[in-house]
Amino acid sequence: MTFLYQIFIQLFNFIVPVAALFSPKEKLFVRGRKNIFHELKQRITDLKTQDFRLIWFHCASLGEFEQARPLIEQYKVQSTKCKILITFFSSSGYEIRKNYDGADFIFYLPIDTRSNVKKFLDTVKPSQVFFVKYDFWYNYLSELNKRNIPTYLVSANFREEQFKGIYGKYLRKVLPFFKHIFVQNEPSQKMLAGNKISNVTVSGDLRYDRVSETVLKAKKIATIEHFTSLPGEKGAKAKVMVCGSTWTKDEEIISSIQLPAGNWKLIIAPHEINEEHIQKIQDVFKGSLRYSVVSKESATTALDKLETAQVLIIDNIGMLSNLYQYADIAYIGGGFGSGIHNILEAVAFGAPVIFGPNHHKFPEASEIIKQGGGFSVSDTGDLQKTMDLLLSDAMVLKMASMTCKNLVQSRKGATERILMQIAI
Repeated sequence: MTFLYQIFIQLFNFIVPVAALFSPKEKLFVRGRKNIFHELKQRITDLKTQDFRLIWFHCASLGEFEQARPLIEQYKVQSTKCKILITFFSSSGYEIRKNYDGADFIFYLPIDTRSNVKKFLDTVKPSQVFFVKYDFWYNYLSELNKRNIPTYLVSANFREEQFKGIYGKYLRKVLPFFKHIFVQNEPSQKMLAGNKISNVTVSGDLRYDRVSETVLKAKKIATIEHFTSLPGEKGAKAKVMVCGSTWTKDEEIISSIQLPAGNWKLIIAPHEINEEHIQKIQDVFKGSLRYSVVSKESATTALDKLETAQVLIIDNIGMLSNLYQYADIAYIGGGFGSGIHNILEAVAFGAPVIFGPNHHKFPEASEIIKQGGGFSVSDTGDLQKTMDLLLSDAMVLKMASMTCKNLVQSRKGATERILMQIAI
């Protein structure tokens, strides 16, 4: 298996530059790794002359980084004698968070060839390493193990099907390289125990810590404040449905439902914000406003438009987690595709969440459904029935909202549990 893996990595290393000729994302992936060892050497080589330890956090993409933020930031608080290095595998993670000020160094992760791995570790010389949730690169993990560098897996979640077939064999080969594995839940711990991996602790999901912080640090957004105001009624606010990370199928079924007239508004923050997709949304939701347009207009013009419009389209990246503070109900996209996006950001603000049928890889979705704060829908009819249920009685909506807030509060604490068990 190790032999086949080395062949795969070499092929991957060869194919990616070719793919970059046709794909903007792959172009960023390749360009970001160009001269990476020269940059690493320039910025990190002199670190060992100082009285600091280098702590390395690896995140596959943006979601894993946001998940790890509470741990990264609390680690730095508790250990002033450390420098933080963050690596990303994907361009979407790196490009959005390359200027994050909570880390000392942020780089792409060099591709997992044996030569790259040795060169990277010889330059960086980490004292401790944290992999977030997954991204199990064999050569990195194997070499870290050989060098006796403590390496931890945090906020991991495992499913039974992952341990079947070739990938299951791979997991059983690579997971023992971790000094300790911190999992989100007991089923994951039992699954690992059944595969003879016992260095495991149930610490919970770091995302609950992250979304709790987001609620505490939420900032008001002037344009949204105006949009959620009702015309002619001083201080009166509309009821709002925030539709986050939506895809075309999500937008189609949302556009087909009937909301109560007058006091309900929609905020749509699509997953893809390219011009073609935004235009399609505007075609479906007639009379909708674009955030980028209305936020640049004069205050008087913008105010008139915002107060009378029913649909606002968010055509930028980075606002979504803050938008959920305005949500009475949230619709989370992706459930008609490869899987739902993050529901916890909305749940933390107390917004009952609605999403498509493909949610079974996400334990928090099953949990919130079970407790009465989440609802899975398969078509427009299901969505309409769910909305009618939530809007049938103010108490129904209030109870669902309280359920969401209570779930997040009861699941916090993963950061503290992890830090208590490792040597900082």
